[in-house]
Amino acid sequence: MQHGFLKVAVATPSIRVADCKYNAQQIIALIKRAEQDGAALLALPELCITGYTCSDLFMQDALQRGALGALSEIMAASRDTEMLLVVGMPLTVRHSLFNCAIVLQRGSILGVVPKTYLPNYSEFYEKRLFAPAPDTVSAIHVLGSEVLFGSKLLFCCTTMHDFILGIELCEDLWSPMPPSSQLALHGATVIANLSASDEAVSKAEYRRKLVQVQSAKLSCGYLFCSAGDGESTTDVVFSGHDMIFENGALLAEAPPFGCGYAVSEIDLQFISRERRRHARSGDFDDSYTRVPFTLPLHETALTRSYWKTPFVADTPEERERRCDEVFSIQAHGLKKRLAHTNAKKAVIGVSGGLDSTLALLVCVQAMSLLGRPADDIAAVTMPCFGTTARTKSNAEKLCDALRIPCRTIDISASVTQHLKDLGHPLDLHDVAFENAQARERTQVLMDLSNINGGIVVGTGDLSEIALGWSTFNGDHMSMYDVNAGVPKTLMRNMLEIFASRADGLLAEVLADILATPISPELLPAKDGEIVQQTESVVGPYTLHDFFLYHAIRRGEYREKIQRLAEYAYAGIYSAETIAHWLDTFYRRFFSQQFKRSCMPDGPRIGNVSLSPRGDWRMPSDAVSDIWRR
Repeated sequence: MQHGFLKVAVATPSIRVADCKYNAQQIIALIKRAEQDGAALLALPELCITGYTCSDLFMQDALQRGALGALSEIMAASRDTEMLLVVGMPLTVRHSLFNCAIVLQRGSILGVVPKTYLPNYSEFYEKRLFAPAPDTVSAIHVLGSEVLFGSKLLFCCTTMHDFILGIELCEDLWSPMPPSSQLALHGATVIANLSASDEAVSKAEYRRKLVQVQSAKLSCGYLFCSAGDGESTTDVVFSGHDMIFENGALLAEAPPFGCGYAVSEIDLQFISRERRRHARSGDFDDSYTRVPFTLPLHETALTRSYWKTPFVADTPEERERRCDEVFSIQAHGLKKRLAHTNAKKAVIGVSGGLDSTLALLVCVQAMSLLGRPADDIAAVTMPCFGTTARTKSNAEKLCDALRIPCRTIDISASVTQHLKDLGHPLDLHDVAFENAQARERTQVLMDLSNINGGIVVGTGDLSEIALGWSTFNGDHMSMYDVNAGVPKTLMRNMLEIFASRADGLLAEVLADILATPISPELLPAKDGEIVQQTESVVGPYTLHDFFLYHAIRRGEYREKIQRLAEYAYAGIYSAETIAHWLDTFYRRFFSQQFKRSCMPDGPRIGNVSLSPRGDWRMPSDAVSDIWRR
């Protein structure tokens, strides 16, 4: 449970219809398995103690006694476990039969939650057998103990305050107003759904989407467990579909007709932060009853996946789709800006690097959307002291491949004169030496835009914006930055996709651009080779994008980001390397906010944006100490 992780499990026992004693033994075996896996919560299907398909046998006293006897066995077997258990069974209360979830811990019943919505259509006839949940919470007696009974119960962990469990059963989720929605609004961070959802063609995908959307809407962890093997197949078949979702993301799944068991870790700290961001809970009325329980606190071993490049999709198909989506957002954003300003030209500096390459491709697409020729793009390459023949050639070849006129303006003489005017030695390669080149390039572009009645298209990407890796009032500035929302890892992935789709000269030059070390080329080359490599100065962009996502999108603190990075990059980067570059990230992120405070317009691409007019508002003089400890 360290860092807010709660290990949870969902399972489907292999049962026999109406054989409660046998079913209890199967449930106990799953309890032991989940306990061995370190789970703090185990959810089991609807009516699994008896079987969902008992039909009119539910009205028989023999089955009622058998179910209570099985519950007693489960309670005795779980007396020594700290794990929270949620198990389904029928229960008679005040002469009415209810379809219930029993919440257990340490061999005792914490509460009983009856089903609210009873399906009574197609293959379902629950209203024939069961009564719906009452509106109020009351005390009942089960196996000699007084316990709370009702649908408005919240089970609240006193040792892990972000863990608040709400329960709903099967049809409850399928209804227009699921009980889980109100449970979440009243504080529930984890929902357990005990279900008996029979299988039909395409139903599994619909069920999966239903759970996914509900977990996203509520910003919660959602456990779904369903009846499976052993249920009657008289008219329908049950597949045992079990899922664990967190805020719309699938963490683990036992697919239909699968193993009937899934385990993962829900990040309760993240859920709590999402709740604060969206104000999705906070009702403090007393209509819901809170049932306290305790869990011992210990470190939770991680088994869930943490993708090394969170801005890049984890499947080829999704990467292709996302590439096209991002590119379309960029191009339509620029299209609007060009049209609104009546710009005759899109003026862009082309360096032969990743950023300007993607920006140039966006310019081409924007002009196409406007029905305008590529000649309306004014591409300029501006070699200076650090420019290599390789990058200059790639810039020119790229323009040739795209049939865009490219102008070369060598700025070496003007920068030399500028440094002489300042009395700055030409052999002193300090920050002034570097920035003079960047600012001269921006001046050239701005002046060309005025001459041509155009706008300067910026090329700086989201990763550079986060780290402040730009020259203030140099490459930091433009009239519209099409890459402002694109992190470096995503940009590289997009260009790889475009290269795979291209042929001829375009494919050749994109491949070489991708193979070229990332560099601002502001220091003189040595033997024609790049000597200034960005990632050796600020650190690997793959790490920085990981830090950016988890620090800004998920709001994690340093210790937790360190742990997640070590987990994701195990065998690639050492803990010491990660710690070093993480400190660099925080130091630069805080110290460079002043650049972001006056950054140019540009399209928001994904769930991280650093625009001062949009997602990120931060004082330029904030102190980073508590983030760097």
